[in-house]
Amino acid sequence: MSIGVFDSGVGGLTVHHALVDRLPSADFIYLADQANTPYGGRPGPEIVDLTRKGCERLFDAGASLVILACNTASAIALRRLQQTWLPGHRRALGRPVNVLGIIVPTIEAATGLPWQHEVERKPGKIEQLDVLGIFCTPATANSRVYEIEIDKRRDDVAVFSEPCPTLAGLIERGAGAVELATVVEKHVDALRARLGRHPDRAILGCTHYEIVADMFRAALPPGTPLIHQPRATADAIEAYLAKHPEYEPGRDGTRRFLTTGTPGPQHGLVEAFWGAPLGFDAA
Repeated sequence: MSIGVFDSGVGGLTVHHALVDRLPSADFIYLADQANTPYGGRPGPEIVDLTRKGCERLFDAGASLVILACNTASAIALRRLQQTWLPGHRRALGRPVNVLGIIVPTIEAATGLPWQHEVERKPGKIEQLDVLGIFCTPATANSRVYEIEIDKRRDDVAVFSEPCPTLAGLIERGAGAVELATVVEKHVDALRARLGRHPDRAILGCTHYEIVADMFRAALPPGTPLIHQPRATADAIEAYLAKHPEYEPGRDGTRRFLTTGTPGPQHGLVEAFWGAPLGFDAA
């Protein structure tokens, strides 16, 4: 058995890297749906279907637990798959399997509260709002998942999403640093213009963006806290596995990297992030 990590492309490697660091003896299979990347501009039913196919491929390869290391898939597809597809697929496989996302641990990290918590509304004015910016794909922004779920838990946090339609695709293609930094600066400035000021904190709400986190740090005011999804996800998955021994993560430390796109080495931007040469096999 193993842990599967799924993303539309290379962005999920940021989460995968954190999981490997946290669970070095576990076996991992990473699947990048590079034939269909990016997901952020696709219609909802298409995202659900592509995500389901990716999960099926990972379960067939021996994964007991699949992590959707993609905000778009987590926001649009996860609940639908958990409610309408996973129970039947679990019965068909005849073994425990599950699919988890990255938005729940991110919201827990952003609010400092467990997912089950809901705020008790009290009359009166909030003296000071914590303004939280979300840089994300258009599909994630349109879902309003961060605005809705954070508002349930904190009434002193105001959430504003800034969709970045081209950024994940540029990172996927290995665009140059100047081009990437220009796009990042444009979206940071766009959010500042809408708010009248910079956010107090920010979430890089697309796992691709972690690859250029330094560019976001440079574009935002010095010291602006970034809530890191990979670290939050690794914390959550480690705790989940401790509570659910039925999902066997493996013990040999094997690593497999699969793609629905063109197999072979990844570009320099990804390899610089990963810290070593990295090649994908055909899915």
